[in-house]
Amino acid sequence: MTLTVGVIGIDHRHIFGQLENMQSHGCVCKGWYTDGEPQPIEGFIKRFPDIPRVPDKQTLLQDPEIDMILIADIPSRRADVAIAAMKAGKDVMTDKPGCTTLDQLSALRACVAETGRIWSIDFSERFEVPAVTRAAELIAEGAIGTVIQTVGLGPHRLNLPTRPDWFFDETAYGGILTDIASHQVDQFLYLTGSRDAEIVSSTVGNFANPDHPGLQDFGEILLRSDKASGYVRVDWYTPDALPNWGDGRLTILGTEGYIELRKYVDVAGRDGTDHLFLVNRDRCEYIDASNAPLPYFERLISDVKHRTDTAMVQDHCFKVMELALRAQANARRLGAVDLA
Repeated sequence: MTLTVGVIGIDHRHIFGQLENMQSHGCVCKGWYTDGEPQPIEGFIKRFPDIPRVPDKQTLLQDPEIDMILIADIPSRRADVAIAAMKAGKDVMTDKPGCTTLDQLSALRACVAETGRIWSIDFSERFEVPAVTRAAELIAEGAIGTVIQTVGLGPHRLNLPTRPDWFFDETAYGGILTDIASHQVDQFLYLTGSRDAEIVSSTVGNFANPDHPGLQDFGEILLRSDKASGYVRVDWYTPDALPNWGDGRLTILGTEGYIELRKYVDVAGRDGTDHLFLVNRDRCEYIDASNAPLPYFERLISDVKHRTDTAMVQDHCFKVMELALRAQANARRLGAVDLA
């Protein structure tokens, strides 16, 4: 059985990775729809020239041959699209954040319960990063003992002139913790084996962009579960000299060692991505993790076909968004950030 997908909303470039990874496992895309002409459209057409654009989303939602809808719409619109897709009998893979309010999350939970469909978020900083796969394998092998803390850093390049209006509207993008930090919350829960956590503290700020008070250019969260603690820092401060969009890092502390991931760049000079450093009682070494697999997509396809729950447990997906949304809602606001 070949899985057939449709795309609704290409307002974020993450749709490139979503669709390319599904195609790499044999999926066929029957069509795409987006509202207007968002900035990523040129790149999308260049990458996927043979996929037709359809006149409205209902063309895709009502097509009985389509099994799954991929969504990278404006964040505040993603929940409504996902709910419509699930009610039409489709499973869903959405870009992060999967929703922007707790009310939306409640509606998504109810829809999944009602329809039995899959609502999955492609947390690309885990699912599209081979180094995280390798780190998880090492943890499972006992290389660093019991994980007791993660420190996740998610810096991003602002590229201010290219940003659409919704990028500066918190109601549209959900806030920096809802958006970017959902990645790090996902990794904390996953790597520590935690099913739940509390938000000890959270902060958002605008320190470098006072002319755009709706933008939050800094955020942090302190998490605690019954197993471990976690710290998250996200920002829009990547300097121009860095050769990519952000020096994303993850440090995983265990009782018998630690792992550091430099996911996208090694400022010490090594070429490429997926740099892993392992230190324990017997080993102090660098590992090139770029060839580790990306199992999420293949597992998600299998889940759609066999109605299983192997790519990402559904409750985990809900919990990540719940924690990110609560951190955002309760965050202390600093600098020029819009207090409205």
